[in-house]
Order: sequence, then C-alpha cells, then structure tokens
Amino acid sequence: MRYALVHEWLTPKATGGSELVVQEILSHVTADLYALIDFESTNPHSYLYGRSIGTTFLQHFPRTEQGVQKYLPLLPLAIEQLDLGQYDVILSSSHAVAKGVLTAPHQVHICYCHTPMRYAWDLTFDYLNNSRMGRGLPGILTRYLLHQLRQWDVISANRVDYFLANSQHTARRIWRCYRRSADVVYPPVNLDRFTYQEKKDDFFLTVCRLVSYKQVKLIVQAFNQLQLPLVVIGDGPDLPLLQELAQPNVQILGPQPNAVVEDYMARAKAFVYGACEDFGIALVEAQACGTPVIAFGRGGALETVVDYQKNPKTATGIWFDQQTVESLVQAVETFSNISHQISSENCFLQANRFSSKIFQTSYLALLEKYCHQAPRRT
Repeated sequence: MRYALVHEWLTPKATGGSELVVQEILSHVTADLYALIDFESTNPHSYLYGRSIGTTFLQHFPRTEQGVQKYLPLLPLAIEQLDLGQYDVILSSSHAVAKGVLTAPHQVHICYCHTPMRYAWDLTFDYLNNSRMGRGLPGILTRYLLHQLRQWDVISANRVDYFLANSQHTARRIWRCYRRSADVVYPPVNLDRFTYQEKKDDFFLTVCRLVSYKQVKLIVQAFNQLQLPLVVIGDGPDLPLLQELAQPNVQILGPQPNAVVEDYMARAKAFVYGACEDFGIALVEAQACGTPVIAFGRGGALETVVDYQKNPKTATGIWFDQQTVESLVQAVETFSNISHQISSENCFLQANRFSSKIFQTSYLALLEKYCHQAPRRT
C-alpha cells in the first residue's frame, strides 16, 4: 500500500504535540508527507531537512513562515488542492483543516484528530474578545467567516473513514462537533528528554504559549496574592502584559532553550497549569521529571493527572475546579499542606503511561485493523 500523511503546516515555530505525532508516525510508516506550507525541509536543524514535501499555493504567499493562520479564509480551499489520488491510504494529523483533503472511494482515510478546530468551536468567543478583528464591522465579517468555517468543518469530517483522538476529552468533542465516534490513542511523549529528580527546589513553574486561553494571567495573579515564588517560561502576545502584572516573587523568563526548560521542570516544586487542554503534553513532561502538577480539572488533565483528593495513594497532583484566582489559590495552599504525600515515583510512573512505545503499539494496531477492512460508508 502507498501512504500519504497530511499535516496542517510545517515551520520552525510549530513544535507542539501535533508535530511530535507526525514525527512518530513517520518513524514507523513509510509515507509521503504533505502540508499547507513547509519551511522545515529547508531547515538544517529539522528531522525533515532535505525531505520532499508536497505543499499548496499558500507556500508562496507573503510571511506564511510566521503563521499561515492570517490566511484563515483560504485554508479549506488550499487543503482541497492537494492531489492524493495515487495513494491507497490517507493519514491525516489534524487540528484545523488537514482532515479536509479530498479522497476517492477506493482510499481509506484515517484521521488522528488533536482537536476539532478550536477557534471555530470552543474558543470562538475568546478569539473574538481578544482580537481587534472581533469588534465593529470587521467583527461582523469575522463572525460570518467562522460560521462558514464551522459548516465546512462538519462537511469535511464526512471525508474521514476513521477518527482517532488524542484523549477521551477530544473524542467527546469530535462526537459533539461531528457526531462521529473515535478511538483514543494517547500522543507520544518524549520521556527520555527529561531528567527524573526527587529533590525539588522551592519554586512553582508554568511553561506554555502566552496566549489568553492558557490562563497564565490567572496563575500570575494567584501567585501575586500567595507571595510564593513562580517562574513563567514561554512566548506569545501576552508576554508584555504578564511582565507588567508580575510582582517580585514572579519571574517572567520569556522564551527559553529546551535545556533551560528541562532544568526548571526537574527542579520545580510543582508544575501549575490553568488551561483546559485536549491532552496537555506539558503536564506529562513535568511528571516525567517526578514533578507534581496543579492543574485545572477539566479536559486532558483528568486523564493525565491523578488527583490527590480522588486517589491519595497514587496521586500525582491536584485539580482545581474553576478558572479563578480564588480556586487556584486554594489548590496551591492545599498542595503546600500535602505535597510530602505525593511521591515523585508516582509522577514518573504516571508519565510512562504515555510513552512513544505505547503510542506506536496502539496506532499501528489500529492502522492495520482499518486498512484491512472496508472504509466506513455509514
């Protein structure tokens, strides 16, 4: 069989969990790679350097390397221009439009869905409220665009024969948006990158993109009130706001090299996370270091973090119930009282449930199953 793998975009700044899935799939499946844009095959530091990658007309548009999302209205049209007729199996790694490629009746299309398009569904109002394109006449046009995008997103879901989801939470969102069932295959986490360390320093840590839905502002406000040491690592549009908001007990380090992130992960007293994530790979990375997690108790955190109040014997952290300063402050105070009862070994063992080996076994088993039965037609 001939395989094609389709992903949204390949750029040096795109280094999240979805890109790790692409890398892992390519290490086990011989497939030709396609994307809306590609700036990794010319990047000497990328594992894709020198590889032949199929792209769309967006490849030649200005400043796409900094983010193709600025051409959002054109993304569905662009992905439909990829001619994949010579392949037997289409694999897509999708968090936006990759699942929308056109396929033929003889082909099997298996989509690994990281999330239904967030800015068209769950984050619509967050996107509108935090963008100048969400107000006035541009706001009306943006709302209409997102309406059209949701319609296309549902239609294009019917081009997929089989959905895989990166968590039970994502599987429920796939059902809600598309009315399609999905098998859960947790994404691979590069556990070897992180150092297990039992002895911890006296500071808390958060690492993420500094955008509004990550709720880093909430974390900084909570630690301003607690007057406990907090380190914030990451880059994004909220960086100047956080730097202005932070009191002396909060260090805003901005973007840092991987080695610095790994060092802070290993030494932190606890890793704090305020977003509702579909999976949340950083939560697993922290636990791989033996570092407990204080996380908002919704989304993927319910599957990756064992809450002390639910199961104290195997706990790897604490959930907090609401995205409010008061709720997080209470969780941090609770953690400070019981932190000695959460073992680093529990955290490490929990992280190993999401290893690359487990992803490989689960993904390839489903791939073989789906490729040897007729595509879904109902």
